[in-house]
Amino acid sequence: MISNPFLGVVFHWLGGLAAGSFYVPYRAVKKWAWEVYWLIGGVFSWIVAPWILASLNTNDLSGVLSEAPLASILWAYFWGAMWGLGGLTFGLSMRYLGLSLGMGVTLGYCAVFGTLMPPIFHGDLVDKVLGTGSGRVILLGLGVCVLGIIFAGMAGRGKEREMTEEQKRETIKEFNFGRGILVATFSGIMSACMAYGLDAATPIAELSAARGTTPIWTGLPKLCVVLLGGFTSNFIWCLILNKRNRTGYQYFSRRLREDSSVPHHAAAANPTGEATAERVPMLSNYFFSALAGVVWYLQFFFYTMGETQMGEYKFSSWTIHMASIIIFSSLWGIALKEWKGSSRMTRGKLALGLATLVLSTIVVGYGNYLAVQ
Repeated sequence: MISNPFLGVVFHWLGGLAAGSFYVPYRAVKKWAWEVYWLIGGVFSWIVAPWILASLNTNDLSGVLSEAPLASILWAYFWGAMWGLGGLTFGLSMRYLGLSLGMGVTLGYCAVFGTLMPPIFHGDLVDKVLGTGSGRVILLGLGVCVLGIIFAGMAGRGKEREMTEEQKRETIKEFNFGRGILVATFSGIMSACMAYGLDAATPIAELSAARGTTPIWTGLPKLCVVLLGGFTSNFIWCLILNKRNRTGYQYFSRRLREDSSVPHHAAAANPTGEATAERVPMLSNYFFSALAGVVWYLQFFFYTMGETQMGEYKFSSWTIHMASIIIFSSLWGIALKEWKGSSRMTRGKLALGLATLVLSTIVVGYGNYLAVQ
């Protein structure tokens, strides 16, 4: 298959758009605890969408997975489960920091670890990366990406200093900078495990190609295994929270209980003056949670497509993916008025960060282009 790195960059931008947008539908979920809507969305992210799209686009999906090396399956599942721990706290980081700053800090760590660890593990960092012109250009692109993340982080920190507590909580109701930074750091390091899982699942993609799957779809079976691991850790944690917070009933009940952990008025007065439990918009909650889950999955749907276009330096896909997510999540943050009340200098830093991140994707794409010439 002939690689086309610049087409790969476009696919990664589409993936970044999906990843930067997925949390927006969750804002329409009402009167559900976080663990409830996160798990509902996760079922669609990690089970429903991956298996449906892989089944539709893979020649003999069951045969590919049954013939895959056991070690590849187990490592892909393990790293997926480890990524799941990062995914759990990823949602929390956005609760505490907002879309733009939360994603910026988390994905900064994730970009570096997720890009460099696979070639280090395979022993390719010196000969294949540092020892070639295209590899050095890709590393330059990673450096530019980190620089853009730093600018975005500086803008976020400036916004935090300039806004009043009332303004912060108007746009981010649970804003907590200190707690958010700690959560985002853990999340970023653990979220890089997704890159390790996709790398470990490479033999599955090769089997898919051998069975005649169209090259651009060969990465989809990998996602079935890696995301199953992610589902496992998320499922266990959400059930723990359901029990601890007594929120398990919310999956089925149209009314909130008075002891619910969801912030709400315990009772609403009806026309007769009697107290009644608040009604929950079950249908819309399920719809928006499912929508968020499917949009989340699309980031890796496009990621695997982009990865097939990056040639022998496909590890660089992670850098482009991270940069794209930050770009689009920051744009969503602007649209949702998270930057309202910040100074012109702070907004200028954000603009500089976004421009630098766009440049990083172009540099990495050019590095891959050099490798296929």
